[in-house]
Amino acid sequence: MPLALLALAIGAFGIGTTEFVIMGVLPEVAGDFGVSIPTAGWLVSGYALGVVLGAPLLTVLGTKVSRKKMLMFLMGLFVVGNTLSAFAPTFGVMLAGRVIASLAHGAFFGIGSVVAAGLVAPEKKASAISLMFTGLTVANIVGVPLGTYVGQSAGWRVTFTGVAALGIVGLLGVARLVPETGRPDGGDVRSEFAAFRNVQVWLAMAMTVLGYGGVFAAITYITPMMTEVAGYSAGAVTWLLVLFGAGMFLGNLVGGRFADRALMPMLFTALGALSLALLLFTATAHNKVLAALTLTLIGALGFATVPPLQKWVLDQASAAPTLASAANIGAFNLGNALAAWLGGVVIASGLGYTSPNWVGALLSGTALLLSFLAAFLDRRTRSAGRVVAGSATAEHIPAAAQH
Repeated sequence: MPLALLALAIGAFGIGTTEFVIMGVLPEVAGDFGVSIPTAGWLVSGYALGVVLGAPLLTVLGTKVSRKKMLMFLMGLFVVGNTLSAFAPTFGVMLAGRVIASLAHGAFFGIGSVVAAGLVAPEKKASAISLMFTGLTVANIVGVPLGTYVGQSAGWRVTFTGVAALGIVGLLGVARLVPETGRPDGGDVRSEFAAFRNVQVWLAMAMTVLGYGGVFAAITYITPMMTEVAGYSAGAVTWLLVLFGAGMFLGNLVGGRFADRALMPMLFTALGALSLALLLFTATAHNKVLAALTLTLIGALGFATVPPLQKWVLDQASAAPTLASAANIGAFNLGNALAAWLGGVVIASGLGYTSPNWVGALLSGTALLLSFLAAFLDRRTRSAGRVVAGSATAEHIPAAAQH
């Protein structure tokens, strides 16, 4: 494994920790600033919005800069944002710090995916991408529970100070280990936007929004589901989230390995199984053991879709992959926001705490249908290309030879 992948994984670990740890310390933050829990929830929503906007914006602004320098800048931005959050005197400053940190999120994973894929042989690209995303999944196993514990015992400001320190480690790792490769192919904004002329890029982002959104429909409301339906105590939710993170970790590795061998079959399998698991969750949520197992399975299947989806975007936007890759990371967060909202709608309608699982199954099932469409269009394009190539070859064969 190239050591540069380790540096990218460390950065991903810090980003994953700051994205999700706020959910564990939200009551403490709200209490310190004297705001309500729903108001404090803007620290989650503001971060997600910053990812969606920052991914394409900063990627476009970085088209004239080498990818290594851009990754260093993004980690620096991450450090500034989390430091501002840690020492924020008011809630507004804390929110600003969250948004600043979030701006680095999408572009880091988007550019990092391109860098990771370029460090290895073509047949290992998805595995390299999954290794970088391992940092994000490990954050949900270690970083988020540890940050929540520290925040509840020593104060949430200590948590964000620690996250900022992680960012510094990531910055130094990128500076030291990531090779100084060239600038994004094409080197200008127009070449990057040209990738969006390919309908496959849009299909991939739609699959990302709907597929991973299906996971968040369930996980956003996991606390009331596990406490009110399954019968767990509130304190047990932290360990349930560790199980979910462990599932993410394993699913990410499996998704990367098999996507290198058979990308679309891996995507079909993961999305289909995810839809079924979410449907089952409406029933298994009523049993403690089965609920925990299903939650782990949903984490695994949900993140098994990440490497193939990200590689599919890179393959389809091969001429100018950086912006498309970053936009796809934004699509993950757009899916999170959409699914969380839809899940809240069905709960507010009186359908119960397990009803978001039906929403998630519908979203993931729709993503599966789109993946069938993407595969069909890809086969048709390849067949047309072979026909054209064959015709061109025949035209260059002398008439006598053809007889």
